[in-house]
Amino acid sequence: MAWDFQTEPEFQEKLNWVESFCKEQVEPLGYVFPYAVRSREPKIRALVKDLQDQVKAQDLWAIFLDEELGGPGYGQLKLGLLNEILGRYPSAPQMFGAAAPDTGNMEMLAAYGTDEQKERWLTPLLNQEMFSAYSMTEPQGGSDPNLFRTYAMRDGGEWVINGEKWFTSAGRAADILFVMCTNGMFVVPRDTPGVEIQPEPRSHNHIIYNDVRIPEDHLLGPEDGAKVLAQRRLGGGRIHHAMRTVARCTLAFDMMCERALSRESHGKIISDHQMVQEKIADSYAMIRMLRLFVLETAWKIDNTSTQEARTDIAAVKYTMAKVLREVSFNALHIMGSLGTTDLTPLQDMYASAPTMGIADGVDEVHKATVARRVLKEYRPHEGYWPTEYFPAKREAAQKHFEPMFKADPELKEIADKYARYMASRR
Repeated sequence: MAWDFQTEPEFQEKLNWVESFCKEQVEPLGYVFPYAVRSREPKIRALVKDLQDQVKAQDLWAIFLDEELGGPGYGQLKLGLLNEILGRYPSAPQMFGAAAPDTGNMEMLAAYGTDEQKERWLTPLLNQEMFSAYSMTEPQGGSDPNLFRTYAMRDGGEWVINGEKWFTSAGRAADILFVMCTNGMFVVPRDTPGVEIQPEPRSHNHIIYNDVRIPEDHLLGPEDGAKVLAQRRLGGGRIHHAMRTVARCTLAFDMMCERALSRESHGKIISDHQMVQEKIADSYAMIRMLRLFVLETAWKIDNTSTQEARTDIAAVKYTMAKVLREVSFNALHIMGSLGTTDLTPLQDMYASAPTMGIADGVDEVHKATVARRVLKEYRPHEGYWPTEYFPAKREAAQKHFEPMFKADPELKEIADKYARYMASRR
């Protein structure tokens, strides 16, 4: 039986390098040149390329991809340990070629794309020569594929897409859109006629597909295979969100503890107040439990598959949103009025917690999924009484010992004394 909570020394060296690299080089770049990865300015591109070349030299580029899909093949557990660092720095995932929504889209392309599709889209996405968005959710159906209406119809050697999508994150800035239709997953260049991006919301775009014509070979995977591709994409996306959420919670916790030791209130350092201590203790326990749950789920994926670990992925997904909400609120409260401003990361963390409970499927749906899958492992009890009903247990135990009692009357007498004593206590 293998049971180990240690990180192998060779990989720990990688983690140490990533931590120093992000703190000393990635973070400063993000403050001086926001959104540097998407910049078209040659001098900024040169700065980004230098950092990304260092990442590639460490064999840490596109770390989310398995080896058979063209990545370094670290697996989900090691990816979780890496994301505990990357998640603290907003621009770090892009600097490592591992930022959503491109990650999930690249995974779909790597797993289901033809050689021509990989050359046309996957390679440029990996090299960050283009960017993508995932167009799934619909205004009237949310994230439930059974309620989707967007449909692609064949017309000669083309597909014609009609429908409406909502919350297509970064759709306005994407070069290509992965559009989930009722009858397939399609890759649509953003500048295709009929792709109508609405003015609002600005970041998570509302897009109308109005007679959008694309070539026949823009279908990704099999026809009518959209749900299979989506589950592959979203399963990985959910666990990756959870990995980075551990990092964000840890950052909030670090800020909370630092502040608790730095401020005075009512004549003493606020860390001496029991209510502050309670928030710190509760936050510590929540983060540790979430982290272990995330890493165990990642381990399960590595040793089985995303589908086999579906119950845990769903449970991790709604747990992370709850922990982020609670921990960020505790940190914000201890930070005081400063925490309510945009001068620290805390306000953004707290404001994003509800989004984490909605993105990639609302928490309520995942809770229902977990309950249904868990209940499949159980059966109803027979008769009136539950399995752990004490009188039935005692009766069964008496029958178990009956042969011994017949062979040894003295043992039977001792058992009767115990029975009388226990009866007197009830």
